[in-house]
Amino acid sequence: MALQAIAFYLLAAVTVGAGFCVISARNPVHSVLFLILSFFSAAGLFVLLGAEFLAMLLVVVYVGAVAVLFLFVVMMLDVDFTALRQGFARYMPLGGLVAGILAMEMIVVASSVATQGAASANAQPLVATPELTNAEAIGRVLYTDYVYFFQAAGLVLLVAMFGAIVLTLRHKPGVRRQVIADQVARSPKTGMRIVQIKPGEGLQE
Repeated sequence: MALQAIAFYLLAAVTVGAGFCVISARNPVHSVLFLILSFFSAAGLFVLLGAEFLAMLLVVVYVGAVAVLFLFVVMMLDVDFTALRQGFARYMPLGGLVAGILAMEMIVVASSVATQGAASANAQPLVATPELTNAEAIGRVLYTDYVYFFQAAGLVLLVAMFGAIVLTLRHKPGVRRQVIADQVARSPKTGMRIVQIKPGEGLQE
């Protein structure tokens, strides 16, 4: 039990520290790396709570897809860090307002949870049994009660992927691009040329 408590406090400290580094790092690439670290630490907390499916989902979906997608987008966009720092002071009031609203919401939620602790204790969650595994219990909830929300989340991720591709797609003049129709319409006569090379001479245009 003491070992489990030590692991919990260690993972929780790493999660909070990595989350703070996400918003305090000057380099966006470092921010994404700290975000991946916080996801891994949160997955470890889920494992300690016995929710192995959520831990696997967090690692596979958020670390393996979303965070890596963010990392590639940040690295491929070639962000001008000087211009990014110059605009920081201009958006500081708006950022402070949003942060204050989020802090107030978290305080309200925390106070409501503290006052309704007895009511929440009477709730009867879906408990995994030997006949019903953890993954099957979560699957029944996701694909019966919240199936449309689950599909909407997948649609949002799909749109985010298309947005990342559009952002990284750059049109430069003088670049030869692939034309699928021309490749499909090729024949041996148009796609191959037989050249007779004399001994001792190289290929010339």
